[in-house]
Amino acid sequence: MNFRTITVLTVLTLLALFAGINWPAFTQPTKLNLLFTQTETPLGTVMLGVVAVLTVLYVLFTLGIEAAALTEVRRYARDLHQARKLLEKEEESRFVNLKAYLEAELAELREELQSIQDQLQKRTQELKAALQDESGTLSTQIDSLKVQHKEILQRIDRLSTLATETPTEDRSEGFPPADQG
Repeated sequence: MNFRTITVLTVLTLLALFAGINWPAFTQPTKLNLLFTQTETPLGTVMLGVVAVLTVLYVLFTLGIEAAALTEVRRYARDLHQARKLLEKEEESRFVNLKAYLEAELAELREELQSIQDQLQKRTQELKAALQDESGTLSTQIDSLKVQHKEILQRIDRLSTLATETPTEDRSEGFPPADQG
């Protein structure tokens, strides 16, 4: 209960207590002028009737206000619920759009990665082929150098054999004459 209701009930209770204590005075007939006519009626009961009518009107007015407020709250709640649903749909739509965008970007990155891997594999194969060619060339050159090395060693062996067989004076035979000058 709110303060207003408690106040009204307190005032009505005090009024009922006052009327109960002074009931003989409230029921004593009195001459009343009603503008068009005159009547003899108890003034206290007329006043209690007026208070009762005002109380009923107050209760009806309060119920009307409460009903209007409740209707307004329900309308606001319905509008809020619809707005919430709309926002959820928009958010879901944004998530779907974001997902689609991210999937597209990811697919593009995968394609780029595949392209880079293909280029890298191609370049690796090219370098392997070039290395094998160079290896073959170097192998040929090494074989040639081995042959030349053997020939030189054989010449040195022959020369050393000749040098040991001939006397020291004749050692200059195979060599060109020295410049004397």
